[in-house]
Amino acid sequence: MIHEINPLSDARWRRLVARHRMAGVFHSPEWLNAIQQTYGYSASALTSSPPGQELDNGLIFCRVRSWLTGNRIVSVPFSDHCAPLVNSADELASLLCTLRREWDEGAEEYIEVRPPDAQTGLADFAESKKFHLHRIDVRPSLDELSDRLHASCVRRRILRALRADLVYDEGRSERLLRAFYQMAVLTRRRQKLPPHPLRWFRNLISSLGERLSFRLMFSGGQPVAGILTLRYLETMTYKYGFSDQRFHRLGCMQLLLWKATQDAKEEGLTEFDLGRSDWSDEGLVKFKDRWGASGLL
Repeated sequence: MIHEINPLSDARWRRLVARHRMAGVFHSPEWLNAIQQTYGYSASALTSSPPGQELDNGLIFCRVRSWLTGNRIVSVPFSDHCAPLVNSADELASLLCTLRREWDEGAEEYIEVRPPDAQTGLADFAESKKFHLHRIDVRPSLDELSDRLHASCVRRRILRALRADLVYDEGRSERLLRAFYQMAVLTRRRQKLPPHPLRWFRNLISSLGERLSFRLMFSGGQPVAGILTLRYLETMTYKYGFSDQRFHRLGCMQLLLWKATQDAKEEGLTEFDLGRSDWSDEGLVKFKDRWGASGLL
């Protein structure tokens, strides 16, 4: 029998996320709470574990109602990847069968699952888009990590940024939030895409607290590049990056990512997740390849 639970109110979900090897920040109650507070998408999880017993597995999802993108079931919105937390193909098949039944009976147009790699049990799902996922193992020494960086496109750019008249700042203050959002609006306008609402980032700060960091570079008091990183369990995740293209030649983004890599190493984390890139975005895929990251489909 499959049971549906509320991962925001059921304490068992947090404990499952804390111990499951495939879990990450996008499974966390903090991420799900920020989604609900910003967009009103309520999260649910399916599990074969009965009430009163610890969870052995779980499939997290949100029911999305949107005039822009349609009604759908997503595991989960705004995540780069969100693996079903299962221990076998049979468990996954059982949970997906129940989710399909929910979809058949509801108003959703489709179900979207975002595993970090191919999982047995997803054969019945059609591939909608193809992405590349880059992860850096930060357990080696900093010298070893540095040696893996592309000599001219990364290491040389980092040195150039260090020699430039730039100021680095990090934190979660209102000033940094405003500066980061200024970069977000600028970048998304260049990409001809709407930015996330400011309240999304405010809710992420409120939910994730010290696990979230804005990392920005300033020139003459003005923000020129910024990234948002999330720290959860043993992984640091690069979630958003925005910049002023007039300063790209200085290597601001390279220096920001290298500082984040150093912090992940110093904090005893094991992985720096650079997130997914659309397979067709050759420029972004190549940029991440140059960091010595392992790539997954």
